[in-house]
Amino acid sequence: MAVGKEIRGKIKSVENTKKITKAMEMVAASKMRKAQERMRAARPYSDKIRNVSAHLALANPEYTHPFMVQHADAKAAGFILITTDKGLCGGLNTNIQRLVLARIKELDGRGVQPEAVAIGNKGLGFLNRLGAKVVAHAIGLGDTPHLDRMIGPVKLLLDAYQAGKLSAVYLCYTRFINTMKQEPVVEQLLPLSAERLAQSEQEKRDYSWDYLYEPDAQSVIDELLVRYVEALVYQAVSENMASEQSARMVAMKAATDNAGSVIGELKLIYNKTRQAAITKELSEIVAGAAAV
Repeated sequence: MAVGKEIRGKIKSVENTKKITKAMEMVAASKMRKAQERMRAARPYSDKIRNVSAHLALANPEYTHPFMVQHADAKAAGFILITTDKGLCGGLNTNIQRLVLARIKELDGRGVQPEAVAIGNKGLGFLNRLGAKVVAHAIGLGDTPHLDRMIGPVKLLLDAYQAGKLSAVYLCYTRFINTMKQEPVVEQLLPLSAERLAQSEQEKRDYSWDYLYEPDAQSVIDELLVRYVEALVYQAVSENMASEQSARMVAMKAATDNAGSVIGELKLIYNKTRQAAITKELSEIVAGAAAV
């Protein structure tokens, strides 16, 4: 039964694949919990520094930080594209790449060229295939993001914006909604908009005092807004990592379920083939006995 042996080989192969996908699903579930905890732990710092930055900016209307100045005449725009280093996470990377491509085409129609920083190996490959100018990249971040590895490449775009070379800087990542839903986002990082620094009435009451500045208000605002932008980038990377592990867990669960379905179908085909072979042999035996 050469056909039966071939089917048994396929069943064994799919069973081995099912074991691998099941193991990857369990690993992703474990990493997902840690990534979600890390992402939620970063949110209070982001909220606090946003409130302090907003209060200082409103308390000193005579000084406007370079991050809040618009450069409408610049002929380039910056993109910080955050993707994963590894695949097998469904359409996570494809969805954000599709949004980035649409935004680049829109800017290209206005004569604005993209300059990009890639955080993650998949995004770097996408930008290279696209032919976009990649000024820096950071890959191999692992399961825990470290700001010191990311801020170097990102600072190139921040400095270019301060110098007036970029009209805007966009932060592109996948926002974590829940385990089953992740939302690709392309949001404007620079110039900092009034909406991003807006405070609720409760926050205005909580941060209504003034500060003692050392050495002066301008130096404090300069340093604080840089830290605020760094916090936004770190939060985006944390959100993307949580989304990655959730998407990978869901994708591996779907792969495991599909492997189980394929195994069931192959076993049914194998049983039918074996039964047909047995029936054929019995028919030959009966025919031979009748001939005698």
